[in-house]
Amino acid sequence: MSKLVVKSNHLIQASYTLGLVEQRLILMSIVTARESGDGIRSDTLCHIRAEDYARLFGVTRQTAYQSLAEAVETLFNRRVTVECFDPGLQRIVPLTVRWVTAMNYLENEALVTLRFGPEVIPHITRLEANFTSYDLQQVADLRSAYAVRLYELLIRWRSTGKTPAFNMDEFRRQLGLRDDEYQRMGDFKTRVLDLAIQQINQHTDINVSYQQHKQGRLIVGFSFSFEQKRAIEAVQPPTRKPKPQTKKTAYPIETWDRLHALELKSCQAIQPDLTREMVEQQARQQGKSMIQVMQQIQIAAVVRRNPA
Repeated sequence: MSKLVVKSNHLIQASYTLGLVEQRLILMSIVTARESGDGIRSDTLCHIRAEDYARLFGVTRQTAYQSLAEAVETLFNRRVTVECFDPGLQRIVPLTVRWVTAMNYLENEALVTLRFGPEVIPHITRLEANFTSYDLQQVADLRSAYAVRLYELLIRWRSTGKTPAFNMDEFRRQLGLRDDEYQRMGDFKTRVLDLAIQQINQHTDINVSYQQHKQGRLIVGFSFSFEQKRAIEAVQPPTRKPKPQTKKTAYPIETWDRLHALELKSCQAIQPDLTREMVEQQARQQGKSMIQVMQQIQIAAVVRRNPA
């Protein structure tokens, strides 16, 4: 079963430092809350079991027990900078807040209980125009915290497959690096960037490459290009010669995969009669990808609910 993670793009771009296990805990909490149908509120207690962690991320139960016990000791003190509306100033201001306001690990039950901070909750519970979604399974096999962070940063630009240039200092903060970590560019590339890209290309649904931007000899930033992997399908020997194509299609050729099915499910919550065939037809008519067509449907629904 697909496990959809939803985060606001503001949160994805925010500068925060989380270890791999801490990131996994938060992602599992988001998914669990969505699947329960109850959502996440300021009084919601999310529960993560070690056996579920072990099964999802392919580790032993003993490793899961130890990892969760250690994460409880550190996650409570982790912070993130988010944008919040200040009624007194009558404007949006950046605030540094805790990810969670309460946390516990019941060792006998191998169960983590946590409660998200109220400022964080709005950034992880909605699926609208400025929000990014992806299947948790895409990051389940990533073993680097930097790889998870980079995947989230990239997937925001899924419809274009290309990011703008990320300023070097800001990019380091978004990956969760401290100022004193991997200061030499060679170390940064080897231990952070190249490692993350290698894991993303091997274990997720996209293939990524990067371009470095320089001022003189100094590297001042990176931009990224990526493309969706095509599902490998069994090819049967043709029983007869296929008919030649009379005309070329003007729309991108896609394989209908789990991501498309998730997007269609979200669209059907807005437009219940929408079918896969209708999406494919609109994609052909508009010369766009099916993902772009379905994202347009969701954005249009947001605009209707919130007219200018």
